[in-house]
Amino acid sequence: MTAHTARQSIGPLTLAFRRIRNAFRPQVHLYAIPSGIHADWDVPVKVRDGTTLRVNVFRPSSGDPAPVIMSAHPYGKDMIAAHSRSGRAVDLQYRLFPQPHSIAISEWTSWEAPDPGFWVPQGYAVVNVDLRGGGTAEGIGELFSDQEARDYYDVIEWAGTQAWCSGRVALNGVSYLAISEYKVAALRPPHLAAICPWEGFSDLYRDFARPGGIREDGFTIVWDKGLKRGGVATSTRFREEIVNRPERDEWYESTVPDLERIEVPILVCGSFSDHSLHTQGSFEVFRRGGSALKSLYTHRDGKWCAFYGKEASAARLRFFDHTLKGIDNGWDSEPAVRLAIHDNGPEPVAVVGEHNWPPGDLQWRTLSLDPGCGTLIEEAPRAQATSVSFDTRRGAAQFVWTVPDDIDVIGPMALRLHLEVLGADDVFVFAGVRKFRNGVQIQFEGSFGFSGDMVSKGWQRAAHRELDERLSTSVQPVHTHRFAEPLRAGEIIPVEVALQPHATRFLKGDVLRLDIRGKWHFPRDPLRGQFPSFYEPSPKAVCVLHAGGAFDARLLIGTRLVSATTAKCDAARLRG
Repeated sequence: MTAHTARQSIGPLTLAFRRIRNAFRPQVHLYAIPSGIHADWDVPVKVRDGTTLRVNVFRPSSGDPAPVIMSAHPYGKDMIAAHSRSGRAVDLQYRLFPQPHSIAISEWTSWEAPDPGFWVPQGYAVVNVDLRGGGTAEGIGELFSDQEARDYYDVIEWAGTQAWCSGRVALNGVSYLAISEYKVAALRPPHLAAICPWEGFSDLYRDFARPGGIREDGFTIVWDKGLKRGGVATSTRFREEIVNRPERDEWYESTVPDLERIEVPILVCGSFSDHSLHTQGSFEVFRRGGSALKSLYTHRDGKWCAFYGKEASAARLRFFDHTLKGIDNGWDSEPAVRLAIHDNGPEPVAVVGEHNWPPGDLQWRTLSLDPGCGTLIEEAPRAQATSVSFDTRRGAAQFVWTVPDDIDVIGPMALRLHLEVLGADDVFVFAGVRKFRNGVQIQFEGSFGFSGDMVSKGWQRAAHRELDERLSTSVQPVHTHRFAEPLRAGEIIPVEVALQPHATRFLKGDVLRLDIRGKWHFPRDPLRGQFPSFYEPSPKAVCVLHAGGAFDARLLIGTRLVSATTAKCDAARLRG
């Protein structure tokens, strides 16, 4: 790819027009359900405490036993286009959040669930479950809970013993339908043979409610209200809990799955385009899942158009063919990671196979912050300490690095700051990395249909200093968030900020810019900003960043020469 092929920066008016147009004409094509599919609607399934859940079963009309692909959620399994008044209506979220590519789903496809119109003709049964308290299921639900996992376990075992099932069950779905897979997989139901969580966070506090210890004040509000309006009967109002629980206490910990106990094969989608919701948690599932067969599918496309798209559907089909049907298609001998590298926008400039995440051949570069020049320097910190200040409500500190070679920057990034705060005893640090070419910002697909996103970003509350030594690595700091340590006047403290995973191409002469500020990077405006994503702004204060001398302020990045990636692409083509 040459410099002139990069997509130009998208302005706020273009973003607004795109959202307005999509509200009236969402890019969703509904097709009629194919012949040869038998549907059993609202089948009752009684779980161990006597509560009745209900499922929809789509299976081959032949009656031959088939492996099951199952999804479970609280949103209502019967919210499908075929049941709408017009028989053609699509979910409101397709209108609110534009996708960069069109989506084709059958009229029987439930929200973020596998499409029976695709899977049943491939020789699978599709089962969609109303979890306790949702849709047609009885009882009062408790989302992210052990009770929910036990219910799911019982439905898996029920399906695995039906005459129309081959005895092997897999789980698949997007967002909450992915999240619900983790805890039940850790319980190891005998008939569960594989899971494919497609973009779902795995730590309620760290990934969703308070990333970096900073309260999410956008989607958590919308999601909580949506549950209430949708009639989901739960014993907990999540927004209230999130507001009232600033530290990662026992309640948050009770919602976290034991990823290390998952033993069945895993295909997890790690999206580079969902930093505000599902990115970090998905990569954690790949990093910490206990399965001997783990695969990671990355992309920077729209969430739903990627899931229902041809390439991702083909990957899931090969995975399920191997794990559910026992087909020797080479899945278990291929590189574990499908790595998509992006120069700009939703289309990858390269797709390569890797054996690890992050790839093992990366060169980790330390870019030292130089406040005096506003640059990132690839050398030892200046001998003389310097500093730069910014107001948390209005200002920002910026540091630039002119890229010396054609490189791919891959993996998470780790930022270390040395911070002094004037006028408050705590601040919230928002760090972001942007890419510029010929003076123009290059933009990428982001969360909630926002196509004006930056390369990567990270959040950190300064008073949350303690690192989780078990989970942290040299390139990925993870905090415990168990307690706050307010800053004292005149105190300079180290602040470790984890930036989200990505894989981005930079050409020689491109500029990587690090922005550090005290509030979210984008407006809350639903037309121009990354609606509904938003975060609690920092207390009003002045931040002083110290670097040089004894202060080893730096950004750690993983890089690889583009020529090395090209060689991997050529090798993959030869193998193919």
